[in-house]
Amino acid sequence: MIGDPVQTRLETALDSQIRSRGHVLVVGIDGVRLDTLRTVATPHLDALATHGFLVPVRVNDAGPTISGPGWSTILTGVLTTDHGVVGNDFAPGRFAEHPDVLAVASAATPPVATWAAAAWLPLVTLDSGGPLLRNGGWFPPGPQVHAGEDWEAADQAVTDRTVRFLTTHDASAGSAVFCYLGGPDEVAHQSGTGREYRDMITASDRRLGQLLAAIAARGEDWTAIVVTDHGHIDEGGHGGESDSERTAWIAAAGSGIQGAPVSALEQADVAAHALHVLGLPPTSAAFFGRPFGAR
Repeated sequence: MIGDPVQTRLETALDSQIRSRGHVLVVGIDGVRLDTLRTVATPHLDALATHGFLVPVRVNDAGPTISGPGWSTILTGVLTTDHGVVGNDFAPGRFAEHPDVLAVASAATPPVATWAAAAWLPLVTLDSGGPLLRNGGWFPPGPQVHAGEDWEAADQAVTDRTVRFLTTHDASAGSAVFCYLGGPDEVAHQSGTGREYRDMITASDRRLGQLLAAIAARGEDWTAIVVTDHGHIDEGGHGGESDSERTAWIAAAGSGIQGAPVSALEQADVAAHALHVLGLPPTSAAFFGRPFGAR
């Protein structure tokens, strides 16, 4: 019926629900061993753990302890057997069938404001079969960086640009942000898990502090999730089956997160919880992730 006041109220309520989607920041810090993390100063991760949790997560046996499959699982919510990435070449990825969280968010009605930044190019560019993130993202200009000192500058540039987005974007329809810090993994590959590695983890925590300060200054209700993709052996490699390689971790705090979940988490749960915060459904029947505490 034209002009039906009940229908009008329902439409208004639905529009309000859609436009009040949540806000989620996912920070990926590559290759951080949990036992090493516990020995260095990380006040910003500690604060997240205090207000939420920081728990160990075993890299699912369906995939190897390598960054490509790890980040594919974290950002799509499906396992290696479904997304198809088994190494650091993303060309086999079945991302049309299993899209990443930011792609899903940007396709919502109205579209959620999204941002991604990374200095590891396959995540956000066509390099090595990418991008994993369908809509790409910001990356430092110039060639792919490799040396530890180059990653220091690259990760800082990624952080600064993400802070700029967090400070200025229109969040009226919700926010989904991914910031990738690759320095710890690259330093471990070059020099093992000693002092330089620990220093880069501490530097990553400082950058996390910048990101958390940016969302706190907005005055909105944000969920912050920090995750690593795999660990390392003492000498700095990964891809094997040792506990130091297959033990990862997730930290999170925000609305509805009260202490550590009773059941063990999976890396795929990062995508699931991000979609949960945004009020969006799982992407396919193969979706493996569950919101934190729902497994």
